Parts: sequence; C-alpha cells; structure tokens
Amino acid sequence: MKRSILKNRRDFLKTSFAGVAGMTLLSCSSSGSEKDEAAKDDLVYRKLGGTGIELPVVSIGTGDTSDPGLIRAALDAGVKLLATSQYYGEGRNESMVADVVKERGRDSALIMTSAMPEGFNHKEGIFDENARVEPFINRFEESTARLGGYVDIFLLPFMAKRESVFYAPYLNVMENIKKQGKARFIGIATHSHEDEAIRAAVEARIYDVALVAYNFRKNNRKETSEAIAYASGKGMGIIAMKTMAGAYWDEGRKEPINSDAALKWVLQNEHVHTAVPGVMTFEELQKDIALMKDLSLNDAEKSDLRLSLNEKPDGPFCQQCGKCIPQCRKSLDIPTLMRSHMYAYGYRNLSHAHETISWALAETDPCRGCPSCSVTCAMGFDIRGKIAKIARLNNVPKEFLA
Repeated sequence: MKRSILKNRRDFLKTSFAGVAGMTLLSCSSSGSEKDEAAKDDLVYRKLGGTGIELPVVSIGTGDTSDPGLIRAALDAGVKLLATSQYYGEGRNESMVADVVKERGRDSALIMTSAMPEGFNHKEGIFDENARVEPFINRFEESTARLGGYVDIFLLPFMAKRESVFYAPYLNVMENIKKQGKARFIGIATHSHEDEAIRAAVEARIYDVALVAYNFRKNNRKETSEAIAYASGKGMGIIAMKTMAGAYWDEGRKEPINSDAALKWVLQNEHVHTAVPGVMTFEELQKDIALMKDLSLNDAEKSDLRLSLNEKPDGPFCQQCGKCIPQCRKSLDIPTLMRSHMYAYGYRNLSHAHETISWALAETDPCRGCPSCSVTCAMGFDIRGKIAKIARLNNVPKEFLA
C-alpha cells in the first residue's frame, strides 16, 4: 500500500502543474517563472459571487484524505479553496489542512469549513425541540482555533427546508459570526431540497455563499439549476459538491462513473463558480486539474452521462428525495442511511460513513420485526438490504476507521 501511494505521488509530481502560484485570492506571492505562468493559463477562473474572490473552477474537498502531501500538491497545482469540516475526523482534517496552509502563510489559501448544528432533525430537514446554539458556537470556536484564528468561509450545514434556513437562533448566530469578523464569509450547505434551501438563503439576506449538492444524476437538477441561477444573479457565490454522484454505478465498484464527464457537466453551468470534488489520490487530483484545459463535453462523455437513464438498483447514489420516509413502518431516516451507504460503498470513506450513520441510527438491525419492507424506492433500491449492510458499521469502533 505504501509503495503504491509513493508511486502515485511521484507520477503526479512528474506530470502536474506543480509550482503554480500567484493569481491569488488573497496575498500570496508568485514565483514569477515562465513555467508557472504557462501552467496558470490552463486554469479557468470564476468570481465567487459578490465576494469578489476569483477562484479556479476546480477546488477540492479534503474530507477523503489524511495525506498532507495531497493538499500541498493541490496548492502547487493552483487550487485555492480547500473545503474541510469540523466533523471530518473530529477536527483532525481541519488540523491537517491548517498545518499545510500555515507552512505557506495563512493567506495562501481560502479555507471553508462547517460545524454540526445541535438539535437538527435530519429526517425532517428542520430544527427540533432539542436545538441549542451553544454547542454549535463552541464547535465553531474550536474550528477557528485549529484554522489559525479565523475562517474564510463558514457554513451552516444540512439546510433543506426554508424553515431551517430561517430558524432564528441559528440565523442570528451565523450573522454574529460574520459581524464579529470571525469568518470573512458565511453560507449554507444543502444536500436535499436544494432549490428551496438556496432561495431561502438568498431571502435571508445574510449569506454570501451556498454549497450545493449538484450533479447530472439528481432528479431535481432542473429546479436546482434554476435556483442556482437565481442566487448567482443576486450575488451569492455557488459552490458545487457531490459532483461525482456516488463515483460508481454499482455497489460492487466494478463500473466507475466517468468522473471527468461528471465534473464537466457541473461546470457547464456558468453560475457554478467552483466545485469541491473529494480527492483521495494524486491521480484524481491531476485529472481534476487537467480537465480545466477544456470544459466542453465530447460525444463519448455525453454518452457516458446518458447511462443515468438506466440506473442500477444496487448503486450507491441516493436522490435524497425523502419519499421513502413516510413509507417506512419504523420511520427510519432512510436518506441519511443511504448517504452513509454512498460514503462507504461509493467513496470508500468509512470514517465519514460511520459519522453520518450515527446521526440516524444506534442499532445494527433496525429492520428487525418487519416481515417485509414497506418502502418502494424511487431509485429501485433494496432499502432493507442496504440498511442491513451499512448498519454493521455501528459494530465497528470509530478509531478503527480513522
């Protein structure tokens, strides 16, 4: 394993846009070499809404890696936005990102992070009677301490319904975080009901950016695209996540999705200012950076994307539509369980899967007692079978998954 990682790194360094610097969103310096300038020309930049910041359209999500060398390589290649979160490894991912950025100077990169809200009902997409802001504020303070004293972009995650975006206690906390200068910009992140959440964020009048689950397989992509255009027109920065749509067509990971085509599809939308695909290897990073040379979709790539018309019922990608919830006799939070399944079987990020399932399930056999599954999934999933597979993670100590 170690040998393959080192080889992966050597191959990347031989062929990457190493040394790209300058053209920064803040105040880092350029090496000024002709090689740097030539490589820099291959990057496509867009302005992040009303923030005025120009970013390459490809940024990276850091939650799928614990390798600081990969983060260094991303910055060398011209990436400026690093998307992490307090709940990736209980802050360890933030610390890794912060250490790399500190080596180059805190202003050498833009760091985006988020913290878990307290008392959020993931199943309903709203805050419940257990909602409290104090733990959330404490988590934010812990993040800022890890990240060098301030956060560039801080997000309130899992927003879905308009009601959650406008929930006054959290709305006030987010506004105060920005007013106090603890975060340069604030925003929401949304995994479901994206169009409703995006429009609500605009109407709230305090948010600068929205991190949106957006890909070619989403059934609500038309509505989400319209909401993205609306928000962009109002000056909101739009950042796309979940761009790989599960990474594989099948649970067995034998049929990979064309990752270049999937990312290009997202970036065809000019109102998406940058995307944060997760990267686990130097090869993945190299491919993501290289595709900026030509964002157009060729015929073969378009054909690959059309495979989504014939979805596989054993695939890892869930629409997060929520139609399953009222069908379940036990009222399980099936969308969250399916998202955990995707992290495990699509992205092979068991730590993230373990964390996600903990929000929805505390047992390993939640379907016990049901003679048959009452849920008919919009994707054709065997819901009971997938829950049985992912629920096994509750038997694994989380330190084994780090």
